[in-house]
Amino acid sequence: MLDKYFALTARKTDVKTEVVAGITTFMTMAYILFVNPSVLGSAGMDKNAVLIATAIGAGLVTMAMGIFVNYPISLAPGMGLNAFYAFTVVIGMGVSWQVALGAVFISGLIFILLTVTQVRQLLVEGIPISLKNAISVGIGLFITIIGLKLSGIMSIRLSLIPSTIEKVIATNGHTTPLSFETIIEMGKLADKDVLLSVFGLIFIGVLMAWRVKGAMLWGILVTTILGIVLGTVKIPAGFSPVAMPNFSQNAFLQLDIPGALSMGLMTIIFTFTFVELFDTMGSLVGMATKAGLMDEKGKFPGIGKAMLVDAAGVSFGALIGTSTITAYVESTAGIGAGGRTGLTAVVCGLLFLVALFFSPIVGLIPDAATAPALIIVGALMMESIRNIDFSDITEGLPAFLTIAAMPFTYSIANGVSAGLVFYPLLKLVSGRGRDVHWIVYVLAILVVARYVFLAE
Repeated sequence: MLDKYFALTARKTDVKTEVVAGITTFMTMAYILFVNPSVLGSAGMDKNAVLIATAIGAGLVTMAMGIFVNYPISLAPGMGLNAFYAFTVVIGMGVSWQVALGAVFISGLIFILLTVTQVRQLLVEGIPISLKNAISVGIGLFITIIGLKLSGIMSIRLSLIPSTIEKVIATNGHTTPLSFETIIEMGKLADKDVLLSVFGLIFIGVLMAWRVKGAMLWGILVTTILGIVLGTVKIPAGFSPVAMPNFSQNAFLQLDIPGALSMGLMTIIFTFTFVELFDTMGSLVGMATKAGLMDEKGKFPGIGKAMLVDAAGVSFGALIGTSTITAYVESTAGIGAGGRTGLTAVVCGLLFLVALFFSPIVGLIPDAATAPALIIVGALMMESIRNIDFSDITEGLPAFLTIAAMPFTYSIANGVSAGLVFYPLLKLVSGRGRDVHWIVYVLAILVVARYVFLAE
C-alpha cells in the first residue's frame, strides 16, 4: 500500500530508507522547537503557546507536503521571518503580536493568490539574482545580531547624549527631553551565561565540522545540560521530561486581521510575502533537484502543488499562533540519507507532533543554548554572498545596501526596500535600464511611495 501510494519502487527507495530519512530531517530541524519559542517569546508571546503552534504547524503542514505532493520536503516556522516578526514588527514598530499574526495570515492569502495565478513565478523571474542573494545574506546578519544579543556576547545599551543635558539645564529641566544614542559593545565575557553561549557556539561548530547529523539539536541539548551542571539552568521541583501538552496556553485564532489591514502595516505584509516568495522558490527547486524529481524536460511534476501547500501553511501557521511556516533547507539532510518520496515528510511531521509530549524539556532550554544556533544559522546564510558581482557597481551597491540596511537599521524591510530602489536607479543612469524587469520598476515605485507616506 505504501509502495503504491508513495511510488517507492518507481523512485528507487523503500520504507526503511524513507523512515530513516524522515528521522534524519527531524533531527536537523528539531532545534526550531527550542528557538522559535525563544524568539517569539521576546515579542511577548507565551512560550508554551508558541511551542504548541510550532509543533502542530510543522507537523501537519509537513505531512500535507508528503501526502498531497509526495515530496520529501519538510516545513516549519522560518528562521529570519520569525526574527522579522518579533524584533522588527512587534518590538521595533510597537505592533501587538496579535496584529502581527494577522499580517502573516494576510500575507499567506496573498501568497496563495500569487501561486494560483502564477504571478509568483513572474516575480521570482523578475527580481535580479544579486538582490535575491543579498536578501539571504542580510537576513543572516540580522539573525546573527539577535543571536549575539541573546547570548550576551554583544551588549546593546543606551547612552545619554551630553549636549542634551545642557539644554535641559537651560530650560530648568522641564521642556527639553533627554536624548540617547545606541551603543553596541562587547558583553561581559566573565558571565556564566555568556561563557555557556560561547561553549555552545564552539560545540555546534565542531559538530558541524565533523558533519554530525542534527548538530544544532545536539548542541542545544548539551549546552542546556552543561547549564544545569553549572547551576545557570534550574530544574523545577517535580520535573518530568514527559507531559501532556497544556493546550490551555495557546494562541489559536488570536490573530487580529482588521488591525493588520491598516495602511501602516501594508509594507509589513508586503515584506512577509516578498521574503517568503523568494526563500521558498529557491528552497523548493533546490531540494526537488537534489531529490532527483526533475523530469526529462527539466520540469518538476507537482511543484505547483508544493508551492500551494507552502502558501497555505503560512496562513495556517498564523491561525494557530506562529510566524511564517516555510520549506526548510534542512530537508536536504533527509534527502541525502536517501529520502525520495513524501513518506520521508510524513515521518518527520509525525515526529514533530510527538515532540508535543516533551514540552517540559523545551521549558528548560535557556537563551544561552538557543542563541548559538541563531549565530550558526546566520553564518550559513552568508554563503550566498559569493554569487554577487561586486565588481559591477550597479549590481554590488544595491546588494550591499540590502545587506547592510537589515542589521544596521534593525529591519529586514528596510534592506529589501533599499535594494529595490537602488537597483533600477543605477541601471537607468548607467544606460542599462532595459536590463531590469518591468516588475522591479513597479516595486520600486511602490517602495518610494510607501516611504513618502511614512514621512508625512
